[in-house]
Amino acid sequence: MKTKQLIFLSMLLVVSNVSAQDENIRNIPFDTIRTGEVRPRTIAVEDMKYVGTNHITKEDTAFMRAATGVVQSDIEFASDFELTEIDSFYIRKYEIKEMDALAWNRLGADYLVRLEAEFMGANMRVRWRLTDTKREQEIGKGMVENSGSRWREIGHDIANDIVRTLTGDRGIFRTRIAYCKKIGKGKEICIADFDGSNEQQITFNGSINISPCWTPDGREVYYTTFVDGPAHIYKVDITTRKTTRIAAFTGINAAPAVSPDGTKLACVLSKDGNSEIYVLDLSGRMIKRVTISKAIESGPTWSPDSRLIAFTSDRTGSPQIYTSDADGINTKRLTFEGRYNDSPIWSLRGTRVTFVSRTPDGRFDLASIDTSGNNPHLMTGFGQNENPHFSPDGKHIVFASTRLGGSDIFVMDASGRNQRRITTSGVCSNPTWGPYR
Repeated sequence: MKTKQLIFLSMLLVVSNVSAQDENIRNIPFDTIRTGEVRPRTIAVEDMKYVGTNHITKEDTAFMRAATGVVQSDIEFASDFELTEIDSFYIRKYEIKEMDALAWNRLGADYLVRLEAEFMGANMRVRWRLTDTKREQEIGKGMVENSGSRWREIGHDIANDIVRTLTGDRGIFRTRIAYCKKIGKGKEICIADFDGSNEQQITFNGSINISPCWTPDGREVYYTTFVDGPAHIYKVDITTRKTTRIAAFTGINAAPAVSPDGTKLACVLSKDGNSEIYVLDLSGRMIKRVTISKAIESGPTWSPDSRLIAFTSDRTGSPQIYTSDADGINTKRLTFEGRYNDSPIWSLRGTRVTFVSRTPDGRFDLASIDTSGNNPHLMTGFGQNENPHFSPDGKHIVFASTRLGGSDIFVMDASGRNQRRITTSGVCSNPTWGPYR
């Protein structure tokens, strides 16, 4: 029974081999959506300096160096910014004796971050100052304090403060990502920092666990598991690791998606014969059946305002993206190009949907389209790419890809640029980006 359900579930959750016959998709060029031709703001982050009066240890010095590296790495990661690094050739050529704000400006930095640390027992207190290098004027400052051993959190908090100062937006550098990882003969749910650091396993049942989905408060992850034999929906508490069964209707229970307002759960159930989209409350009680068709419906995802659901259906003969009101009214087809489009996810503003599209040469790429059904764009161009999900600020996308061998988790700007790998085991898939914290 388990084998049959795995095969059926793969039709809902995993890209299948669809015939390329009659594929009249136009080959949309790579380089995708442009966020505009505005040059990213450049920021220099100087090495942290010790300004205390007490003796510090080699460990304290290592904490300072590591925290500086985190701030620099975060700035480089942010889609709005670029990190300006020191140029020894420039310093020698112009005989620069001190890298002041003007020198950094000549090197190309719009802003300069200076970090000063002191230690109070086991705690490290870091003051940061942000300077506009052109005007040579301080435009922001702040202080972060934590245990010196928590240098990663200190660096992330400073970078978040800088992002808020320059953009008014919250930084994503304390967010986490959940994903599936092959461990032994099973697949377990793991979480890690947004950059792949601090990986933690949060399920331990040795079964197949897939399709993780965060709650808006970041305290729990819902997922599909075969631990009971059939496919059921469970949730796990991130702190206690306690698991709770949520949906165990007859047949398939899969693809959970918690609404952004934290009140409802969209999912796929086959309790009435074929797979359909349903809405449950967070404890698993039935609220509404959304779709009624003889087709395979899968991959539900909520709009940012929790009013609409996008999903995949093969009701026209091949998998395509559809949208519907959460009560099942006003269903419309969104994608018309390509014979295989799957795994939709809404952008933060609700104006675009990103999804997986099969290209004429058989590769699976990430694509994006307006919610009006216009302006489709490809966003990747290497390997097999699946399971896109937006960061909480809407400026980045996490996805799984085989481009470097095996399957790993990658991130990129929402425009499709700056694609980078954050896991290296080759056995990771199904990522989803957690909320702010």
